Amino acid sequence: MAPAPSLRSGRAIWRRLKPAALALIVPLVLLAFWQVATTQQWTRLIPTPAQVGEYMVDFAWGGIYDDAYSATLATHLLASMSRVYGGFALAAIFALPIGLLIGRIPTARMLLDPFLQLMRPIPVTAWLPLSMILFGLGARSAFALVCLGAFYPILLNTVFGVRSVDPKLFEAAAMLGCKGNAQFYKVVLPAAVPSIFTGLRLGLGLAWFVIVVGEMTGVPEGLGAVIMDGRTLSRTELVICGMIVIGVAGYLSDRVVVAVGNRLLRWSPGNHG
Repeated sequence: MAPAPSLRSGRAIWRRLKPAALALIVPLVLLAFWQVATTQQWTRLIPTPAQVGEYMVDFAWGGIYDDAYSATLATHLLASMSRVYGGFALAAIFALPIGLLIGRIPTARMLLDPFLQLMRPIPVTAWLPLSMILFGLGARSAFALVCLGAFYPILLNTVFGVRSVDPKLFEAAAMLGCKGNAQFYKVVLPAAVPSIFTGLRLGLGLAWFVIVVGEMTGVPEGLGAVIMDGRTLSRTELVICGMIVIGVAGYLSDRVVVAVGNRLLRWSPGNHG
């Protein structure tokens, strides 16, 4: 006996809502724990979720506290976005061709890979004083640090994608008359694109991660600057608001990269979004 139409409709609705419902479980549990911890005064230094929500409204639109940060969310967000996306784009411009060279040409790999592997473990925070000396206080130093943070994930995944191409693909391409440099464009690049997009996702995520460090260089505007000011002024609600905005902005940026990747990689059987 076939299920009733209403039952089939209910199952279809649940299939569409299930991912969102499951994704909300962990945040809601953590929010409940936060509420209990603050209302029961397990800590006196963290504001309640309601207080943070109230300050977030003032941070975005003003009208509640009317302090120096009221209605400044858009200004700080746009400043950070310009540095994140600019640094990320510059990192991709350098990392993609270098990764393709290292992955495809043995001489380039022997020449560049040892030096890059030596530099890679150095954390971005260690570059902070040097970037301030080279680029001065302000946005250029933040831009350089974001670029550095995004560079290595893109580079390593590009190299991995190029070197992981199945040798049988080259044999099959040669049998079809595709030889020499043509194999790079028709075999290597298409096979490496999934790994390249993974590197772009990781690089963009690290760009948002590094922006807080980058904006410790004396920039007047930016979410990292807001978090640093909140720490200096002991305004925990300001720190948390900056963290939430960075998290949401980073998540939405990642969704854009995933959407572009899904569109370009529809042919790939391993592409699940």
